[in-house]
Amino acid sequence: MKKKKKQKKTDQPKSPRVHRITFMLNNDEHKALLNHFSKYKIENKSRWFREIIFTHVLRTLEEDYPTLFNESEMRG
Repeated sequence: MKKKKKQKKTDQPKSPRVHRITFMLNNDEHKALLNHFSKYKIENKSRWFREIIFTHVLRTLEEDYPTLFNESEMRG
């Protein structure tokens, strides 16, 4: 009788990342990032970039909420 093989569950994202974003750095910027990565022992650079970018994006969204009146109308 054959034993049933258990399938390993992998932590796959629900929506796979398929869009690539590329940007360029100068030598000083690149050195600064490499120093930061080694100082804080960051191994997953992609995750670090995503976290930094989306932290900024989400913080900006909170500040840019729609208002009923312009700022000058509320003060005047």
